[in-house]
Amino acid sequence: MSLGRLFRRGPQDGPADALYRQIVEQARAPVFYRELGVPDSFDGRFEMLALHLFLVLNRLQAQRDDPACRTLAQALTDRLVADVDANLREMGAGDLGVGRKVRRIAEGFNGRLAAYDAGLADSGMLAQAIRRNVYGTTEAAAPQVAAMTDYVQACRRTLAAVAAADLAQGAVRFAPLPARARAEESGSR
Repeated sequence: MSLGRLFRRGPQDGPADALYRQIVEQARAPVFYRELGVPDSFDGRFEMLALHLFLVLNRLQAQRDDPACRTLAQALTDRLVADVDANLREMGAGDLGVGRKVRRIAEGFNGRLAAYDAGLADSGMLAQAIRRNVYGTTEAAAPQVAAMTDYVQACRRTLAAVAAADLAQGAVRFAPLPARARAEESGSR
């Protein structure tokens, strides 16, 4: 047996990996960074990934009695942790510090899940959670936050229409990407 086989990760073609790839692809859409003002940085990209992952996990939570959905939700969360770990290492974080950083990011992710979940019942709270998490210290114009909030609500409705069996097979649909925030609104303030 070669050493390469010993350290090789498992196949990356399961439903969790298919879903995760689609979540990452959606989170990386240029409109979020170019038009809606999300910081194009490690933090900004992580926030968009966390937001989209939350949406899928929230949909899977609606099927919490389905063991396949529970397993898939856990696999997606594990995939996020592995991805963050790999990205930190690629960025040059030392082995000793990676565990602490990943743990801190995972705790922050859990906080985001709670904030977004609470915000789903109240669009004002959702907008605050988006402003605080997605935009961080960046000044976001009200139309950008509103467009992002509307997009999250639209994604939730779109995902609700996706059958649990389709999700379990790795198929997901998000709402159409948000249109740019209206320039005349942001320019007039």
